Amino acid sequence: MLKKYFFIILLVVFVLAGCDKTPSQNNVHKQANKPPAYGDILVQGTIGDASNLIPLLASDSASHAVGGMVFNGLVKYDKNMNITGDLAESWEITNNGLVITFHLRKGVKWHDGKPFTTADVLYTYQVTVDPKTPTAYAGDFQKIKKAEALDDYTFRVTYDKPFAPALISWSSAILPKHLLAGKDITKSPLSRHPIGTGPYKFKEWVAGQKIVLVSNENYFEGRPYLDGRITRIIPDTATMFLELRARNIGMMGLTPLQYTRQTDNNLFKENFNKYRYLAFAYTYVGYNLKNPLFTDKRVRQAISYAINKDEIVSGVLLGLGKPATGPYKPGTWAHNDKVKIYNYDPAKARDLLKQAGFADQNGDGVLEKDGKPFVFEILTNQGNETRQKCAEIIQRQLKEVGITATIRILEWSAFVTDFINKRRFDAVILGWTIPLDPDAYDVWHSSKTAREELNFVSYNNPEADDMLVKGRSTFNQDERKKYYDRFQEILAEDQPYTFLYVPDELIIISKSIRGIEPAPIGIGHNIIKWYVPKDEQKYTMTR
Repeated sequence: MLKKYFFIILLVVFVLAGCDKTPSQNNVHKQANKPPAYGDILVQGTIGDASNLIPLLASDSASHAVGGMVFNGLVKYDKNMNITGDLAESWEITNNGLVITFHLRKGVKWHDGKPFTTADVLYTYQVTVDPKTPTAYAGDFQKIKKAEALDDYTFRVTYDKPFAPALISWSSAILPKHLLAGKDITKSPLSRHPIGTGPYKFKEWVAGQKIVLVSNENYFEGRPYLDGRITRIIPDTATMFLELRARNIGMMGLTPLQYTRQTDNNLFKENFNKYRYLAFAYTYVGYNLKNPLFTDKRVRQAISYAINKDEIVSGVLLGLGKPATGPYKPGTWAHNDKVKIYNYDPAKARDLLKQAGFADQNGDGVLEKDGKPFVFEILTNQGNETRQKCAEIIQRQLKEVGITATIRILEWSAFVTDFINKRRFDAVILGWTIPLDPDAYDVWHSSKTAREELNFVSYNNPEADDMLVKGRSTFNQDERKKYYDRFQEILAEDQPYTFLYVPDELIIISKSIRGIEPAPIGIGHNIIKWYVPKDEQKYTMTR
């Protein structure tokens, strides 16, 4: 799971992102120590619906948050951000890193009772690299020279060149061959009724309302204590917060205002725990580089100078985050803290726009070029109050340098499906998760610009491409660091995105939920161990 980039709806990606220190927990009233018990349901709020519950075909966090509980990969990250086994119980890496031999767990069953074997792993590889499969994630598996099932529980892959993310690329969800082979995966009913091997089984999806999962009593790591997980889709965070206050939901991501002020009272202190940590994620303004307005990098640089990131961090995030300078999290080994910085400088922005040929030719305060005013539209998603406030600040600040920006708010699934995937936008405010491995090929390489792929801004720089290829083609971290440092310098110069901020993740969970273990990876690493004591259980899950 953690290998991949996902569009973030709202920052509740606790199984997808983590931190480099243990999350802080705001827990004022000590809870009684009660033993684990099976039963009850955790109801979680989210602002956006899933798009596709086959992880291979989805690129949004809502889909992967559900998929991560239904499916498994061969490997995963443990709580300390080390690679550990998932469906694979062990592996050997030989031939100078070019061959990985996985030994699969025996006795694992798909949710329909069929046995899990290497045939499923081989099928997942084959369907991923199939040109007819519309996935953003084929690139990693295309590096494989040979994939073979040696027997039902031994799977071997051979690479012809060193590939640094090879092992963690097998954290991708393994799919059931017996339900998909020989069929068009894009038309499979599994997209809305998935069958996996994970700790929770799919039960129901009411579009735009809820997704219901029930615990897998035969899960290979042990039956989850919580009998059910319900994701309620509530597009407005204020409405969701009222549901939290009424205790109709037990978990959600908070806005900075909700975290700092609206939950600072006895009702919330007595009934909820709050968790805070710097996320493996960033928020940005992305430009459609096919739009003539944004083809000149001086224009993009000017916009970056015109945006006051410190005002956004202090005024919108209330200090719960840091300004971003590139695609990696500050404090991690891949982050380059010496890149060009775009501190707020409207005079510099005006000068760059002038150099690019823009001038206020009729005195109306709006810049023109070739008789056309500099007007463009910023898109972002409904329900994310923080992004909407950012858009309003950016709109005001751009007006000060002669640029007119309009704002359009879209429902999440339509935003991704009809605008991002179809490249129907001028600029967007969005967020990415940041995988623990710094391989950013899928998001930035010029070969990844096709429809539904992740380089949706159409960024193309041959030197950046070269650094991305070299960065994934060696196992030497010092060498990788050199390539990724240069890659970040190129991005800082080109500004295909204006990198806005790295936010703190702000999560609130009902105090009835016990067993949560904050760790360097975040809080979602042990969800099967979360429980509600028997005398505090509220809901009953019907199977």
